[in-house]
Amino acid sequence: MESTVLAFRRALIQSPLQSVVIGSIAIFALYIVVNEVIRSRSRIPGLAGPKGWPVIGNLPDLWSNAPVKYREWAKIYGDVYQVQLGNTRVVIVNSAAAAKTFLITNSHAMSSRPELYTYHKIASTTAGFTIGSSPYDDSLRRKKKGVAVAMNRPSIQNYIPYLDLETKTFVQNLLDYGQSGTVAIDPMLMAQRLSLSLVMTINWGVRIPSLEDDLLKEIVKVEVGLNKTRSTVGNTQDHIPFLRFNPFNPKSIEARELRARRDVYLAKLDADLEREVSAGTNKPCIQASVIKYKEVELNETELQAISVSMLSGGFETISTTVQWSMALLAQHPEIQDKAYDEIKKFQGSKGMWCDATDDQNCSYILGIAKEALRYYSVLPLALPRRSMKDFEYNGIRIPAGTTLYLNAWACNRDPEQWSDPDVFRPERWQEKPEALLLTFGLGYRMCPAHILATRQLYIILMRLLSSFRLEAPGKIDCDPRTDISHPRDLVIFPKPYRVFFIPRDEGSLRTALAASN
Repeated sequence: MESTVLAFRRALIQSPLQSVVIGSIAIFALYIVVNEVIRSRSRIPGLAGPKGWPVIGNLPDLWSNAPVKYREWAKIYGDVYQVQLGNTRVVIVNSAAAAKTFLITNSHAMSSRPELYTYHKIASTTAGFTIGSSPYDDSLRRKKKGVAVAMNRPSIQNYIPYLDLETKTFVQNLLDYGQSGTVAIDPMLMAQRLSLSLVMTINWGVRIPSLEDDLLKEIVKVEVGLNKTRSTVGNTQDHIPFLRFNPFNPKSIEARELRARRDVYLAKLDADLEREVSAGTNKPCIQASVIKYKEVELNETELQAISVSMLSGGFETISTTVQWSMALLAQHPEIQDKAYDEIKKFQGSKGMWCDATDDQNCSYILGIAKEALRYYSVLPLALPRRSMKDFEYNGIRIPAGTTLYLNAWACNRDPEQWSDPDVFRPERWQEKPEALLLTFGLGYRMCPAHILATRQLYIILMRLLSSFRLEAPGKIDCDPRTDISHPRDLVIFPKPYRVFFIPRDEGSLRTALAASN
């Protein structure tokens, strides 16, 4: 041993650069060996899963489209198996039955969330964690109790005027920018303004009036960017710890920049609302309800976390589902025709506008809304869970601290639940209205805004399909398996497309829009 040390000292003196290089390689090799031993010991005995590469595990297999790959692996390893994402051992759930076992039968055990380096340690250090991303603790319970007051069915009635106004503005935008159906347009920004303005009015009582609004452009860019920090496969430093030491890591730099930009508009929106609440001039909104709710005391970070929850959870999911839906409907005139006939039967003598107070009573339109949520599952991998204690699944011990991914996209296409899971067919929800829909998650950590979100999508589709006939200028690629703009993102966007929005009765539509202003 002593001779080896002396030899190393001589080499270091004679050729310091060579010694540093060799030493670095030796340290890295030792790291890989130790790391592989740790990773091997972390695997759950008895649970199958694909083998991965050293250090990176199964990450390269998932970069093209993780939910689809997880569904393919389920055919080999079963509905529940484990993968290795760098140093992170993850259990993947791919069927509705298994989802019920993990998230309903073992609801308490699976009621926490893992902390991701990019999102929790960088992007959320100032505004706090959203309700959906918070680990299970006292703060989460306070936030859930506070927001429940503003998200129950009676409270939702207060937001109907906002839904009425924003959906009419959406129709007006499509009519004007599409020049009465003579110009094919990309409806993405219009769908984003609609969704964001609904979130803003429901949460703060402040709307986004136009597509040219600077705040619209800023929030869209920042929130889309921050949602990327929650991607399960898009941030490799979440799973490979030594990458976090790189001071020039572009993901970390971008997360800090976006966090600072979000802090600016959140501070202004919250401060403006607090002044209105103090003066008694605020409009009905979630933040005002939470501020006034005295049965639970929320600190400033928790109040801001509720705002962030609404922005993160409410903005992209609805706008993106609407975008996918319009692309598909434009290529399926038979669905549009049936929808229009059903709307006319439902409306009767009420005219062309559905009443925004309608609580999803036209079953075929509700079927389209639910089918869009099922078929596209725009959050295909529901936010990850983390087990709080040991439990058993089919005789296999799932230890505390296990990360679980619910493949909502695969569960929504479960052949045990549907005979034709890969077909877009709204009628299935009239045949099985109580069927399981996993787009909003399941169990204790299910999205608290799922009732409001479904109602929003229903009214949007009612007014869209009663106002326009959608026509594609050519083939639109809108298969969620292959036509995703950025497949590693948390929320899946369709590739850009254009559609003609042709008024069904332009005179009556303009009269209805003018009367509503």
